[in-house]
Amino acid sequence: MDTRTRHALKKDKFAQATASSMSWVSEHRSSVLRWAIGGAAVLVLAVGALIYWNVRSTAADSALGAAMDTYDAPLAQPGAPAENGIYSTATERSKAANEQFAAVAKQYGWLPEGAKAHYFTGITDEELGQTGAAETELKTAAGAGDRNLSNLAKLALAGLYHQTARDAQAIDLYNALAAKPSETVSASVAQLDLADLYAAAGKQDQARALWAKVKDADKDGAAGSIAAQKLGGKQ
Repeated sequence: MDTRTRHALKKDKFAQATASSMSWVSEHRSSVLRWAIGGAAVLVLAVGALIYWNVRSTAADSALGAAMDTYDAPLAQPGAPAENGIYSTATERSKAANEQFAAVAKQYGWLPEGAKAHYFTGITDEELGQTGAAETELKTAAGAGDRNLSNLAKLALAGLYHQTARDAQAIDLYNALAAKPSETVSASVAQLDLADLYAAAGKQDQARALWAKVKDADKDGAAGSIAAQKLGGKQ
């Protein structure tokens, strides 16, 4: 078969396929139109959702940043005149920040910034002595999909349990954190806090065993240095 014949056959096959496709489209015009319109609608919705997400995420980030600025605001020096953005006491500052964090958590709870706001609401609740509210907020943050945030919340929650005489729950959380650490909460940090709990409860042997474990595991790190000091009696 010569080249010209092969080209002619390919052209005929292409023409037949095109004609067949056009015939199918003609016969199913309404279905094709519905599919095209449906696809366009899905695309519009997807783009709209992305834009909405970006706008809300930006607003949430700004609101969380403002709350953090309040939480980090300076305290007034004794005898200094009152100034805007400077708080007289740490309690006053925590109260102002708590209100802002709670507002962010309520408005943007479904966003990552909202989850962080739940954590800081819990922290400031605890600073204000509102342990029940703090527990609720920290549990919400502990359920976040971000392990770094979740572990921070669990560490704070364990401290709250110890503070409210629920050491068994605190111990369980510290052990869970040591088993599944993160960038924000290392195994050594969880073990140091657990050792301090044991020491406060008079369980010196268990505390010293943990300090020795941390010292060996983190010879050149800050946690290892703290553990060494604890073992040396510099508590």
